[in-house]
Amino acid sequence: MSRAALLVLADGRFPAGGHAHSGGAEAAVKGGRITDAATLEHFCRGRLHTTGLVAASLAAAAVLGIPAAELDAAADARTPSPALRTAARRLGRQLVRAARATWPSPELDALTREFPKGAHQPVVLGLTARAAGLEPLDAAYCALYESVSGPATATVRLLSLDPFDATGVLARLAPELDRVADRAVEAARRARTEGVDALPAASAPLLEIGAQAHAAWPVRLFAS
Repeated sequence: MSRAALLVLADGRFPAGGHAHSGGAEAAVKGGRITDAATLEHFCRGRLHTTGLVAASLAAAAVLGIPAAELDAAADARTPSPALRTAARRLGRQLVRAARATWPSPELDALTREFPKGAHQPVVLGLTARAAGLEPLDAAYCALYESVSGPATATVRLLSLDPFDATGVLARLAPELDRVADRAVEAARRARTEGVDALPAASAPLLEIGAQAHAAWPVRLFAS
């Protein structure tokens, strides 16, 4: 295993398309739910314990070898919003292109054939981590970091928030991220024997509602 591969995968410059998505922050800013660093921290904490936990468990389960088709169906069931399902598959399609160029793998080739329109991004992330020789915990960390760093970066653009303040939010969330990563991997290990229903199904209704409204905006800075 090369831990350096985790740095490549988690780097915001990795060409996986995440820079075009705000993780729901754009809708939250317009709705007045994010106005400063304090409200950004509340928003990111909510994502960490809901959609972040779900994504991390799916990614960890993919590293453990649970079939991608089962995990993709589980991701679909945990994503009520059609707009978010579309965004997740678009991101998955972009990620698998970057992953196949970076860490060629028969499993990634097979995933592309099985899901020509893209699998859910956390599932692809897990298989990418597996191809890179990483562990389930590494994939969980990557998914969780994406779940909070995306909104933090987007809010810098949306509100002209001081980047130092946004980074401070991520630093303060780090201890919680550690705990959620452990929970995600524990759930993924249970899913190997109990099936994908053992994976978390934490919900964030405002994110789902906001995503549907955001998708209908005539003008928007981010894709989701």
